[in-house]
Amino acid sequence: MRRSTERFLTTHTGSLPRPDDLIRMMYAKEEGVPVDPAALAARVRSAVAEVVKKQADAGVDLINDGELSKPSYATYIKDRLNGFGGTGNTFVYQDLAEFPKLALKVFGDPGRSRRKTPACNAPISVRDPQAARTDADNLKAALSSVKAEEGFMSAASPGVVSLFFRNDHYKDFETYIYAVADAMQDEYEAIAKAGFVVQFDCPDLGMGRHIQYADLDLKEFRKRIQLHIEALNHATRNIPPGQLRLHLCWGNYEGPHHYDVPLADIVDIVFAARPEGISLEAANPRHAHEYALFETVKLPPGKVLIPGVIESKSNFIEHPELIAQRIGRYARLVGRENVIAGSDCGYGTWVGQAAVDPEVVFAKLKAMAEGARIATKQFWKH
Repeated sequence: MRRSTERFLTTHTGSLPRPDDLIRMMYAKEEGVPVDPAALAARVRSAVAEVVKKQADAGVDLINDGELSKPSYATYIKDRLNGFGGTGNTFVYQDLAEFPKLALKVFGDPGRSRRKTPACNAPISVRDPQAARTDADNLKAALSSVKAEEGFMSAASPGVVSLFFRNDHYKDFETYIYAVADAMQDEYEAIAKAGFVVQFDCPDLGMGRHIQYADLDLKEFRKRIQLHIEALNHATRNIPPGQLRLHLCWGNYEGPHHYDVPLADIVDIVFAARPEGISLEAANPRHAHEYALFETVKLPPGKVLIPGVIESKSNFIEHPELIAQRIGRYARLVGRENVIAGSDCGYGTWVGQAAVDPEVVFAKLKAMAEGARIATKQFWKH
């Protein structure tokens, strides 16, 4: 990973708004309507070029493809792996269960309501190894036309796959998650071989506590996510930690989040993951206070924090001075060279998700870049 040596760098979590015409094409594909594969592939490639330029124009340093080729950060694996042909999964959000009217609003999101999560009902193997390589080629081509410090690409972690896709085939959970890890290893290594940093999306470590694992006590939950981390470490054993980053998430939806597991209860397990970069929510009202944890918890040697300094569910454009303050809180506690400014979560988690207006998204990214410049003046003497 590119490290801060003379200024605060900026990035984001991964997903970005898709163009309207691409959304319509992807909706059609998900709903079984015939879509010309060549036309879809060409539009994805041109859309990636567009979103890469928008990131660069906004001042983002560590740039990705916006995850534009995927129906979502997790459910895309149903199209790339064999073994997922069972019935769909159901989800109970512990915090939303107490607010049924709000739950209807959240689950009625155009993207979330269309997601498909067929259970694992057969042996898992790689079905479409070319997909990840095509994504990498698209990003590489787009980056050739802009100035960027680094490129990264997101991938579903073994843990989040196990969270969304129920196991109806393997004898136990451990066998299942390692089968997922072995199959996903090809995608992880393809991204790394293309020269990009691999980001693992890991809401299983946070959001999983109040969804699938709400019935577990904290001790049992910690034991479960420890297994998630071990599977991730197994799948990435051939990739240097410096080419890996992990996104910890409590769920990218506008809900109460009052059952979110505190960062303090899981941070040691998160730090046991091989990835050098740790991206985490740090701007929203439920987690903005947790920077104080690092007054007592030391950042392990070699790790880099990517705190969210802009929210992912609000159309407010954060003031650059506030962003600089948020960056500064972490820099004072873990060292300026160990902080990269990021977003709380993605802005296009599901195809068609529109919590934040697309134009506002890039205005927020621009404000983040300005905030990073302000913080740089405060922490580095030029």
